[in-house]
Amino acid sequence: QVQLVESGGGLVQAGGSLRLSCAAGRTSGTYNWGWFRQAPGKERDFVAAISWSGGRTYYVDSVKGRATISRDIARNTVYLQMNSLKPEDTALYYCAATRNLNAPMNLRTSYTYWGQGTQVTVSS
Repeated sequence: QVQLVESGGGLVQAGGSLRLSCAAGRTSGTYNWGWFRQAPGKERDFVAAISWSGGRTYYVDSVKGRATISRDIARNTVYLQMNSLKPEDTALYYCAATRNLNAPMNLRTSYTYWGQGTQVTVSS
């Protein structure tokens, strides 16, 4: 059982920045990583993903140019740097990981391991 713990969320004003972190408690194997977010009353949507190698990254259109996903293999940690935050970015952000490196990285069903979420609130 791989445990993922997100951190770095908080309350920021529109235009501000946050860096979310996701640390995996168990480091065996290789993983693709993803970030998803869920606002109240809405589905959990894909935000960003990165391959284990770091050679492939994916972003939902609404965050392209504002978000950067990265990972530190040695620390088994993935990051999501978010800039120019907008009120519509407000959501509970979840980190996810999968050992299936061939699974589509933008799909919730591809991921086996999930964190508890970290809240991002952007005031207007």
